[in-house]
Amino acid sequence: NNESFVRMHFKMHFLQCVLMLNFVISDDTLGFIVRGPSGPLVVPLGGSVILPCYVETPLVAEKVKVVWRRTDSETLVHLYQDDGESRPESQQQDYHDRAHFFTDQIQHGNFSLRLDNLSAQDKGVYRCKVYSQQVAGKTLVEIKDVERLLISGSDESISVSVGEDVTLNCSVDSHITPEHIEEVSWKKTDKDEDILVLLYQNNKSLPDSSDERYRDRAEFFTAEIPKGNFSLRLKSVRTEDKGVYTCQVFAGGLSAYATAELVQLGFSWLHITVLILCIIAPVSAVLLCWIVYSKIGFKYLFYILYSIYEMKIIY
Repeated sequence: NNESFVRMHFKMHFLQCVLMLNFVISDDTLGFIVRGPSGPLVVPLGGSVILPCYVETPLVAEKVKVVWRRTDSETLVHLYQDDGESRPESQQQDYHDRAHFFTDQIQHGNFSLRLDNLSAQDKGVYRCKVYSQQVAGKTLVEIKDVERLLISGSDESISVSVGEDVTLNCSVDSHITPEHIEEVSWKKTDKDEDILVLLYQNNKSLPDSSDERYRDRAEFFTAEIPKGNFSLRLKSVRTEDKGVYTCQVFAGGLSAYATAELVQLGFSWLHITVLILCIIAPVSAVLLCWIVYSKIGFKYLFYILYSIYEMKIIY
C-alpha cells in the first residue's frame, strides 16, 4: 500500500511538472530571448524609424517565422515565413510599401522592422514575435510619440502700399518632405467667411481654385517648395486685401497653421506723385492765367513757384 501511494504521488508530481512545462512553452519564455529597444521611441512625422527586434544567438533561418503586429488591434504589420520569404501581400493595407524587414539580416538574428512615411496613426505598441522549432520569444516596441507638425510664419504685421507686391511667410519643418504634405491652403478671413487665396494639393499648386479676387495675383515660390517653403506672393495689392491670412498645412494626419496680417494699406510713392501732379497741373494753369491777366504782374511768381516746390518736398 505504501508503495502504491508513493507511485501515485510521484505520478501526480510528474503530471504537474509536465503541465507547468507546457505552460512555460505556451507563454513563449522557453528557448531564446528576444531583445528590443531600451525605451519608447519618438519618431519624426513623415520620416522613417527602425523597430528593433533581435536575438543574441542566431537561429536557423530556414526554421524561423517572424510576426509583427500592433497590440491594440492585432493588425498584421508584417510577416516573415519559415520558408525564408517575407510576405508583404499578407500585410494590412495601411502598411503596404511602408513596413520592411532587413531580409539579409534574418540569418544573423536581426528581425527588426523599418517603418516608413510615419504618421500620427502609427503611434502605439508593436509586438515582434519570433517562432523557431516549436518555441517562441517576443518583445514589445512602443512608438510613444510622433513629432508634431511645426509651421512658422510672420511674427509681426506687414505694412504694404497699394499696387506693390508682398510676401506672406509660411514654412514647414524641414524634416517633412513635400511628398508627405497632403495639402497647404492660404485663406483670408473676411467677416464670416474664409476666402481661398491659393491651394497646394497632390504635390502641385492649383491656382484655378483661387477665389476670383485673387486669381492671377497669388502664387507660391515654386523653386522653394522642396525646402518646405510655402510662402505666398500677393501681387498688385489692393485696399480690400487688408486683413488676416492663414496658411494651413495637412500632413500625416496632423494639421497646423500660421497667420499673417496685412495692415496700413497706404498709397505708394508713385501713386502719391501722380496725385500731386494731378493737383498741381490745374492749379498751375489757373495761376498762370491769373498772373497774365491781372495787374499783379510777375512780382509774386517766384513766391508762388517756391511755395509749390515746398509743398512737393513735404509730400
